[in-house]
Amino acid sequence: MNIHYLRHVEFEGLGCIKEWAKVPANRLTATKFYEDNKLPFVDLFDLLIVMGGPMGVYEESQYPWMKKEKELIAKAIDKNKKVLGICLGAQLIADVLGAKVYKNKEKEIGWLPLDLTEEAKNNKLFNDFQSKSTVFQWHGDTFDIPSGAKRIGSSEACENQGFIYGDNVVAFQFHLEMTASGIDKLIANCGHELVKGRFIQTPEELRKEDYLPTSNEMMINFLNKFVK
Repeated sequence: MNIHYLRHVEFEGLGCIKEWAKVPANRLTATKFYEDNKLPFVDLFDLLIVMGGPMGVYEESQYPWMKKEKELIAKAIDKNKKVLGICLGAQLIADVLGAKVYKNKEKEIGWLPLDLTEEAKNNKLFNDFQSKSTVFQWHGDTFDIPSGAKRIGSSEACENQGFIYGDNVVAFQFHLEMTASGIDKLIANCGHELVKGRFIQTPEELRKEDYLPTSNEMMINFLNKFVK
């Protein structure tokens, strides 16, 4: 399988997805927008993974490469490629599908409960998710659910935590891929966001590794089903 991922900043990588992807049967390639804006032809990959980042989908003037990125995502969806978006990646997919992306009423940063929708509970892709799972969050924006998509989860701070569009497109606002080193990098680069708030945890709380094994297992199990 040919896997291509879109990386917006150095400090937000694939996390646990990297080891899953780097097996002999796969070919893993990347576009790193902080180094090179070169994008692949859609026919060259089977799975497109769109990662997170601190920028907003509405900041094309500040990040001019984003226009071409959105065009690639749209082409991948149109050609029925598997597409997974995480955090900013989920927001980009929502934008491409015509939904509004905007500031959430609260920033959501930390290990926080996620409630699955009935739609998600009855979907085999999410069989390994609990009805209420604790997942890692770091975002200030949110999105409306695109027309034709189905919401898969919500939280107290953010109604739309993800969606599935058809059989090939999934968007997660949350970070199942996150690792301990990934959290350290986020704190080092975005720690200024850790101000007092209802849904903002301290660095010490963020670094608790209690939920990491389960979170990563959920990510890998989801991917194995998603690419079948």
